[in-house]
Amino acid sequence: MKTASEVVARLGAVQAQDYAASKWGIAQRTSGLTDTQIEKEIDAGTIVRTHVLRPTWHFVAAADIGWMLALTAPRVHTANAHWYRWLEVDDAVARRSRSVIAKSLRDGTHLTRAELGAALTKARIQIATPMRLACIVMRAELDGLICSGARRGKQFTYALLEERVARPRPLERDAALFELARRYFTTRGPATVDDFAWWSGLTKADAKRGVEAAAAHLEHETIEGRSYWSPAARRSPRISSPLVHLLPNFDEYFIGLKDRSALAARLKASGIKPRTTLLAGYFLAVNGQMVGGWRRTFVGRKVVVEPKPLIRLSESERRAVGVAARKLGRFLELPVEILWRGASRGRSSPVARARQWPPDPPTGQPAASK
Repeated sequence: MKTASEVVARLGAVQAQDYAASKWGIAQRTSGLTDTQIEKEIDAGTIVRTHVLRPTWHFVAAADIGWMLALTAPRVHTANAHWYRWLEVDDAVARRSRSVIAKSLRDGTHLTRAELGAALTKARIQIATPMRLACIVMRAELDGLICSGARRGKQFTYALLEERVARPRPLERDAALFELARRYFTTRGPATVDDFAWWSGLTKADAKRGVEAAAAHLEHETIEGRSYWSPAARRSPRISSPLVHLLPNFDEYFIGLKDRSALAARLKASGIKPRTTLLAGYFLAVNGQMVGGWRRTFVGRKVVVEPKPLIRLSESERRAVGVAARKLGRFLELPVEILWRGASRGRSSPVARARQWPPDPPTGQPAASK
C-alpha cells in the first residue's frame, strides 16, 4: 500500500500508545514510507489518534472514526467506570468539561493537554492530578468531541473532531459490526471469535453477530476443535528466502490476537517457554514466527539495531535480519548499524539461556493516560 491511511483503514485500527513505534508498524505494511511521510498524513488529519476499541490510543482512518466510536465507545466507558468513580469524573463534570473544551478548541485551535487543563481550571473545574485531567480528556474523546490535532514540535495536541474530520462515515450498528469483523479477519485471520472480541472490545455476543454478518466474505475451518475464520480464498505465500520483521511493541500482528501461542511454535519446539500473553515488547519475527526480541538505540546520527534471538538463526536468517534493519534505517532516514552482541556464527546468543521468552516480566497494558 502506498499511504499510511490506506494501511490504517485496511486494518480497521492500529494500537498507538507508543506513537513512534506504531508509525514503524504502519510503515512495514507500505511500500516504504518514511517516518516524516507518515507524520505528514497524521498532521493533515487523514489519520486520527484517539481512544477507541479498548481503553488505549489507536490510529483510525478519519473516514471511519464516527461509526467506530459509536460502536465501541460505550464499551470503553463501561470498562472505565471504576476509573471515573475513583477520579470523580461523573456525567455532570464530563458535560461541563466538554463545554469548556469545545469553546477552547473552536475555529481550528489545537491545544496541548496542559493547555486544556489550564482552560478547565480557569472555568473552576478542578484538575487535582494529571490522572484526573487525562480522564476528562479521554471522556471527551470517547464522546466524539475531540481527537488528535497536528503535533506542535514534539508535543501532542487536541482538536475538535467535527473540524478535524469533515464527513465521518455513519453506519447503522449491524453494518458497523459487519465492517469491523470483515476488516479484522481479512487482515488478522485465521482468528477466533474470542480473538475478535478481545481486539474490538465488544461483547462476545456482538462479536459473534459481526462474524455471522461477515461470514460470506470469510472462510471457516475447525482446528483442534476450535473455529477459525480467515480471509476468503487466501493463498499461502511462497517463501524462497527468510522473511524477517522487526516488530514494534503492541504491533497488530500479535496484539490483535488473544491467543498468541501459534506465533511461538518455533520457540516452544526449541525448548523456550514462550509467555505469549505478554502485550509489550519489540519482537523479532522470522517467517511469521517470534524468535526473540530486538532493541534500537540512537547513537549520534545513526540508529543501532541489536537483535536478541533466543534460538540459533541460520546464516540466511541473519542476513534477512540485516535487510529488515536497513528498512528501519530508511524509515528513520538514518544510517543503521547492526550489533550482534554475544551471538557469533554458529553460537546462540546468551539470552537464549534464560529459556524463557520474553526474558523480562510482563508489564501488561500501559495506562491510557500516558
